[in-house]
Amino acid sequence: MAKVEIAPLRSWDDFYPGSERFAKPDTRDLAKWNNRVVSNLLYYQTNYLVLAIIVFLIVGFLNPVSMFTGAAVVASVFIGSVWAGENKAIIKTFKEENPTLFVFLVMVVSYFLVSLFGGVLVLLLGIKLPLLLIFAHASLRLRNMKNKLENKMESAGLKKSPMGIILEALGQQEENLNKIQDFLESKLKE
Repeated sequence: MAKVEIAPLRSWDDFYPGSERFAKPDTRDLAKWNNRVVSNLLYYQTNYLVLAIIVFLIVGFLNPVSMFTGAAVVASVFIGSVWAGENKAIIKTFKEENPTLFVFLVMVVSYFLVSLFGGVLVLLLGIKLPLLLIFAHASLRLRNMKNKLENKMESAGLKKSPMGIILEALGQQEENLNKIQDFLESKLKE
């Protein structure tokens, strides 16, 4: 098994050249579109990471209080959910002994969370906007020969990268590996 390597940062001329290297994907051929997206995710993964960090920081600098508030709310809800899941008996007992107070607390917490919803939306914007930009670039960017060669090496297991591991976990690499195996078998038969 190959060791995990961080993909190099591609030059700006390679990552975002003129419009001649971008084209609308064929939406009728989803397999080909998926192949283009996966190939570009593998080839430009370091550029995408830098892009995501920059966009997240820009959103954070434009609304730092909302970003922090959103992160605090999401973390609090997660921690509260874990605590409630582990302490069902305590909550049930409190609810039975103090039903009015329980309803009042649920209403206060609900109001508090809804009032902080704007911060959550800013946090989600900071997370989802980079993902949207990455998907748009990966969908529209045509592959070049260097991109195809790097992806073949990744698919064949000669190289491993963080994005390759993530895509493999999502089941996106098996198809490429099967294509390479079929190609090699056909060449051996000739």
